[in-house]
Amino acid sequence: MSVELKPNCNQALELGKYACEFMRSASPSESVQERTKLFHTDSVLCGISAVALCANAPVVLREEALEYPNAHGVPFFGSTVKVAPEKAIVANSSAVREWDSNGTNFGFRKELGFIAGEFGHNDFYPVAIAAAQMKGLDGAAALRGMMLSDEIRGRLAEVFSLKTYKIDHVVHGAIASAATWGAMMGATPEQIESAIGMVVAHYIPWRAIRAGKQLSDSKGASAAISTEVAVLSMMRSMRGFIGPKDIFRNPESMFRQFEKTAGDSPFPLVLSTTGDDFAVMGMHFKLGLYEHQSAGALQGMIDLMRKHPEILENPGLIQGIKIVAYEPAFGIIGDPAKRDPKTRQSADHSMVYIVGTLLRKAVEKAAEMKTGKIADGNDAMWKTLFLAPYDYDPAAIVNKTTRAFMEKMTFEHGGAEYDRNYPDGIPTSVVITTTDGRTLDSGFVMYPSGHARNASANLKDILANKFERLGALAMDDPKPLVTKLNAIEKLDAKQLASVYDFRIVSRGKFE
Repeated sequence: MSVELKPNCNQALELGKYACEFMRSASPSESVQERTKLFHTDSVLCGISAVALCANAPVVLREEALEYPNAHGVPFFGSTVKVAPEKAIVANSSAVREWDSNGTNFGFRKELGFIAGEFGHNDFYPVAIAAAQMKGLDGAAALRGMMLSDEIRGRLAEVFSLKTYKIDHVVHGAIASAATWGAMMGATPEQIESAIGMVVAHYIPWRAIRAGKQLSDSKGASAAISTEVAVLSMMRSMRGFIGPKDIFRNPESMFRQFEKTAGDSPFPLVLSTTGDDFAVMGMHFKLGLYEHQSAGALQGMIDLMRKHPEILENPGLIQGIKIVAYEPAFGIIGDPAKRDPKTRQSADHSMVYIVGTLLRKAVEKAAEMKTGKIADGNDAMWKTLFLAPYDYDPAAIVNKTTRAFMEKMTFEHGGAEYDRNYPDGIPTSVVITTTDGRTLDSGFVMYPSGHARNASANLKDILANKFERLGALAMDDPKPLVTKLNAIEKLDAKQLASVYDFRIVSRGKFE
């Protein structure tokens, strides 16, 4: 069952009503709940490993949070100190996104013709956790809030492409965060409308944070910063501050400035309340640290390495590597400036670096094992070649073998055939030419492992490897934490209050 917010209605107010009713009575299916829990667990393991390796932005924001002690607040990852909730949220969301390794969505709902293809990530769960802790709610309520947040931001991504207008994709998550925080904290629909109006009128981030030769902390912290102001806007609204009303139909709001209408909102919005058809079911997992637009190329390379192990036994056979992909992948991770990354934030958004690193690791493994058959099957290859934080550290970025492979790579735009298959899939192909005159072709990759429509990979098995590898960076034994997070709906209010109460081991600053 779903509700439709038509373009000719006050969608901001209706979003408020939807959010409040969702928290009271929505009934997503077991599969929706299970997938959401996996995304949440994934996000926490990504976050705490970034903290353990003293990644800059999370460290700065955690230190900032400690300057806002609040006896009625909530703790951040690995702490029992209660701080202002918006500060715990910004610290946790920043940590979650730091590696750029947690969940991803490309807004796509073909059956309704909603194919805007906007990006998004599962960075916003700290909002639902903090709200539940503030209100003394249990794990089931926190999970419901997480599903609400994913549904709103995921459906907005289907109908409005922020990237087309150089606006950062985190806006959809900020709107969802305001609605989720409000609904969980007892706000009225009118107060939620006001907060959404403030978010859209006051806090629109541009994609300047993702452009330039070398990227900065702002890239990874964008979702966190937007979430912080969304929660603050909701708090202000609940105190009586009145923001702009009916923001989606406001003639001078971002939405109608970029997509002109005669007075309506530029889009309908269809939101689920029961069953299986929730946005989270179309969201994708990353199986390591890489920009998700490169997943098709990684799958293509893995397929070629499995079929032609001789290129790992004798990498000198590789004369050239051609990667063909779609827009926007070609423009974002194929940017010529990304051919020579000097920071982790640029390296993890460089197609040639990501694929070159995967290939370098495979060649090293083949030399160690004295065979090109380094793993048995697709799933084992993904686990064996797991791209970890240390694959983006300063030494890795200048690795001579990786750089040599990068020099052999070309990256091409595939044109209309590739573009029309996005955002349904991640259309990519990889072609290796060899010194003995052969052409090795991966074929057309659409749904790589981790993609929501991939039906061949054992997703839970590969994710278990990811959780273990990242968790081991943060603690000696991550299994109890993973078990707890995967059953978060069973936690009572007291247990949820301490869900992030664990010790994070410091591994020292790695960059």
